[in-house]
Amino acid sequence: MDLLNVSKKRYATKAYDASQKIPQEQFERLLEILRLTPSSINIQPWHFFIADNQTAKERIAKALVGKYAYNAPKVLDSSHTILFCTKADISEQHLEKLLHQDDHSGRFKDDQAKQGQKDSRTGYVNYYRNEKGDIQRWAENQTFIALGQTLLAAGIEGIDATPIGGFDETIITEELGLAEKGLIPSVLLTLGYHSDHDFNAKLPKSRLNKEDLFTKL
Repeated sequence: MDLLNVSKKRYATKAYDASQKIPQEQFERLLEILRLTPSSINIQPWHFFIADNQTAKERIAKALVGKYAYNAPKVLDSSHTILFCTKADISEQHLEKLLHQDDHSGRFKDDQAKQGQKDSRTGYVNYYRNEKGDIQRWAENQTFIALGQTLLAAGIEGIDATPIGGFDETIITEELGLAEKGLIPSVLLTLGYHSDHDFNAKLPKSRLNKEDLFTKL
């Protein structure tokens, strides 16, 4: 499929057809693409909560109240909703898990290479935690790479999607016990098929001109 045409056609869905469900095999493909998202030093500082049934979607929708209430129908009528969470900090336990996985995947020719990866990754984490003082922001930047990859994958798969940043973080944190898990909620992503009543499906795409965006050096 032509990636440029996919980029031209995909858009943020505003209303979903609740009667349509993404085939399970296709959704599993999306999850595998999400799992394979690249991240800085392969840090993978994320966790994803999947809501694929009405009860689960209602739990997510608890955080879509007050000024965020307009987003609730998107979640409730979607086929699937994913909550993208970011680790509040990068623990030694997480670093060890990554190193173990690297080793299991056969990425080290010897112990020296393994130690080099450990030292390099630890050095970057310490830099963002201690010198830059913004490790959470750095980690969350990686999570939004995952969001972008999934949005593009959904477009290629012919699935409609909506990234949602408007939700009550306190409510969803309490509902899912995120603080106890060392996670912060970053963004929601609804997936499914747009309704015939989705006004945004008929509007032309609007982006700034390339002259406003690109500077040749």
